[in-house]
Amino acid sequence: MKNYTSSKKSKSTRKIDLSDIPEITPEKFAKAVVRFNLKPVEKKSLFTLRVEPEVLRWYRNLGQGYQTRMSQILKAYMVESMRHAPASRIN
Repeated sequence: MKNYTSSKKSKSTRKIDLSDIPEITPEKFAKAVVRFNLKPVEKKSLFTLRVEPEVLRWYRNLGQGYQTRMSQILKAYMVESMRHAPASRIN
């Protein structure tokens, strides 16, 4: 079991390795974006979808994130369909 007591060196005297952190130049700092009043991201809905076994196997074989890929493809199809659909079909 690890001992989580503080070390003999204080935090202010411990060396922190910053070699892998890129330097922030004035140019990079000037391009920084400060954002206020961001709208919360709408949560995704959880539901059951029945698909053919071979479709599910194919997506699962793509690896981690297969559900996100499925969602992205469905959304792209929706957006494209809305572009070509008559206004009366869009609800």
